[in-house]
Amino acid sequence: MNQADVTKLVSKLRIKVPDQHRRLRSPKGPEGRLDKLRKTVTGLIKFERIELNHHRADEARQYAERLISEAILHGDCHKPTMEIADYWLLEKELLHKLFKVLVPRFENSNTAFTKMYKAPKASSGRNIDKAILELRGNPYPLLTNKHSNNRYLLQNVLLDAAKYEYRQAKYAEMADKIGKNEEISQPKSDDVAKSKPITEV
Repeated sequence: MNQADVTKLVSKLRIKVPDQHRRLRSPKGPEGRLDKLRKTVTGLIKFERIELNHHRADEARQYAERLISEAILHGDCHKPTMEIADYWLLEKELLHKLFKVLVPRFENSNTAFTKMYKAPKASSGRNIDKAILELRGNPYPLLTNKHSNNRYLLQNVLLDAAKYEYRQAKYAEMADKIGKNEEISQPKSDDVAKSKPITEV
């Protein structure tokens, strides 16, 4: 079977997929790895935004993308697709959400169904890369600010106030220097009177 025929059978994912799978440590071995990924995919479908380790999020994202892609392509009447969804979703009430909520949301989408962001690192504790994995169109507030140059954002208001105070201090310093220079350059009135020659009237 040539590659053109294969692409008709399997839809292409809209995210970058690494050549090798990530090694997620588990005492149960490969079975434990799959259990971790199933729990992650279930949590993503249920909550639509989760925070977890970067490697696990990046690996689970591929399976979530494939699951939603197959659900859109074949629908809930396709037996193999239902078996795949039943395997990956540990909570069976999420099958309804997958086919009745997420499929209509993403069926006309031209981009990936998920987004992943790097989460800030904790100031203390283990130095582990964290990520936030979410479904597009979720009901939560945006994680990124579209209007980064908005002057009414708190950080911009504070920066403007700091700039204003800095300028005022500099202006006061310059005014003091100018005043001192004028005092030095202009002699006092007594000195001027002493310096004039006395003439007879």
